[in-house]
Amino acid sequence: MKPKIGLLLGDPTGIGPEIVAKLLATTDVQEHAALVVIGDRRIFAMGQRMAGISLSAQIVRRPEDVRFDSGSLQFLDFPGPSPEEFTVGQVNPKAGKSVLEVLAFALDLARDGKLDAIVFAPLNKQAMHLGGSPFPDELYYLADRLQWKGYISMINVLEDLWTCRVTSHVGLRQASDLITPKAVHDAIVLIHDALRLSGVAKPRVAVAAFNPHGGEGGLFGDEEVRAITPGIQQACSEGIQAAGPFPADTIFLRAKAGAYDAIVAMYHDQSQIAMKLMGFERGVTVEGGLPIPVTTPAHGTAFDIAGQGKASSQGLYEAFRVACRLGISLAHRPGQHV
Repeated sequence: MKPKIGLLLGDPTGIGPEIVAKLLATTDVQEHAALVVIGDRRIFAMGQRMAGISLSAQIVRRPEDVRFDSGSLQFLDFPGPSPEEFTVGQVNPKAGKSVLEVLAFALDLARDGKLDAIVFAPLNKQAMHLGGSPFPDELYYLADRLQWKGYISMINVLEDLWTCRVTSHVGLRQASDLITPKAVHDAIVLIHDALRLSGVAKPRVAVAAFNPHGGEGGLFGDEEVRAITPGIQQACSEGIQAAGPFPADTIFLRAKAGAYDAIVAMYHDQSQIAMKLMGFERGVTVEGGLPIPVTTPAHGTAFDIAGQGKASSQGLYEAFRVACRLGISLAHRPGQHV
């Protein structure tokens, strides 16, 4: 049984429309999923021109007209700004507003059982803020739209290595105050459960320290003693294979050598620097904790090359693959979340 996947074009001022076109033209996505592309047909056509690709798609305007079993590419037209209303490579409030509207529309379809998972091409956080979102990133917007009150955190995936973080889009001065035993425990549980949904029977989770050298027993800070170790201990008491805290400058060496399936970092760049260094174009972001699988490439809108046909669709393909795995799993486990 193929999962029903909604593929969104992303911010039209970035590389999203062109890498969606490349993905559909060069890969076997329709063999692995019942796929519908959602967005403005004019933006889709623009993306094809940028990529030097011509695609044949059946365009429909109502969700009930989508025919997943038709054998042809389905495109659900959702009107947004015309290409004349923005400049590729520049932040635009109209583009940000349209992204929010398409996300909300796709979420509603998934909540109604019409989609099993959502994949979106890169968004721009500044544009979404200018377009009306009061949230720091799309994850909190998605949770608000779904009225979801459970624990959420972005998860990053690079092949077989998964990472999440206890704090995310906050300043480092705030991060220390947000690292609590409960926050560490919840992050461990989140990535453990997500890995199990993806097919890993007994995930092995490594937890990073916050301070240099793991804090040196409190010499360089007390976060490890005060919050991180108690959070790990609670997770272990619940049957989760969690270990640490390990110094951040060596933890990825352990995982890369195969000792762990996942790493829980304490702040954004602690995990992102390593993940992007190991595979920038292949990385995936999972909007972790939501009741609906939502994935996207870990890279951004790449304004510096947008519209030039240079952007790679590899990250989007990896995001699609992860969405398929999670979509199939959750479809058979109602009531769970990513």
